[in-house]
Amino acid sequence: MDTIIGIDIGFGFTKATDGKKFQVFKSIYGEAIDFQFKESLLKNNQEQDEHIHIDVDGISYFVGELAERQSANRQFTLEQTQFISSATKTLALAAISRFVSKESESFKVVVGLPIGHYRQYKDEVRKILRQSHQISITNQQGINQDTLIGISDVKVIPQPIGTVMDRLLDDVGKPSDMRFASEKIGIIDVGFSTCDYTISDKARYSERGSLTTQNGISKAFEVISSKLKDSCGINIELYRLFEAIETGSIKIRGKGYDLRKITQIAFQQLAANIASDANRIWSDDWDMDAIMITGGGGAVLAPYLQPLLEGVIIPIEQDLDYRLHNVRGYNKYGRNIWPQRKAPMES
Repeated sequence: MDTIIGIDIGFGFTKATDGKKFQVFKSIYGEAIDFQFKESLLKNNQEQDEHIHIDVDGISYFVGELAERQSANRQFTLEQTQFISSATKTLALAAISRFVSKESESFKVVVGLPIGHYRQYKDEVRKILRQSHQISITNQQGINQDTLIGISDVKVIPQPIGTVMDRLLDDVGKPSDMRFASEKIGIIDVGFSTCDYTISDKARYSERGSLTTQNGISKAFEVISSKLKDSCGINIELYRLFEAIETGSIKIRGKGYDLRKITQIAFQQLAANIASDANRIWSDDWDMDAIMITGGGGAVLAPYLQPLLEGVIIPIEQDLDYRLHNVRGYNKYGRNIWPQRKAPMES
């Protein structure tokens, strides 16, 4: 029986789930190197490290934090065409490799695309993924495992629909929260590079009320990075700002910089732009019942966004990291369209 995997390949993070466990890593990959010294400097510290090392098409890659920490040439982009052609396959297989336990496994995959890129790239993404992939997985001890990953089917859906499916369906893909099947709900999905606006009207996708803009959380990161460059003369890569913005400070060449004030200003301005777009796009949708804010960027912008939006806000359930609602919804949707058959009982 094929394992159903939901994958959200974002510009900032790649997320995946089989419905039981989640994998999250930065959407960075780079050339693998041969370690001269593999042991951790502290006892038991190695077990806590994220280690994703795979060979795809004969090329060896470090992925996520391992690439950020060890690779000399790292790949990270906010350009959609380049992201699809060069990153999608590597990041998707890296995510699936975390669910592999034997030499040959078969999967069905649900993956999302930003609304503005859905029509152009959905067939290409499906073609890239729907095939057999021979990869090699290397663990922290340097032991290789050759694995054949067979992806028998791929469903590509507009990205924000994942959050609707997460609230509408239960863990086996059956409708449970009928509010999302009977009401008109607007969704604002703030990702790293893009912001998606869409409407679920009685669980049907509304093309007219849907749009993608470039107002992802990276816009605020760019402002913060620019201010830091003015202060210290160093251009900080955007993907290296996640932890600094979360903690409110960063050290550059041993000197500490407080990021709280500039972060607040950058988030306020970005939230104002997003709310303005939403109020404009949905100006004719006065019959909308409620609005949902989702996505990793939505998690940090929600307090700034909510007072600026015209409508009732549905709070996202706090049982899960904001970044994971879409991908959990993808998995539930996969279980809905590919029902899992129970094995026949033995007589």
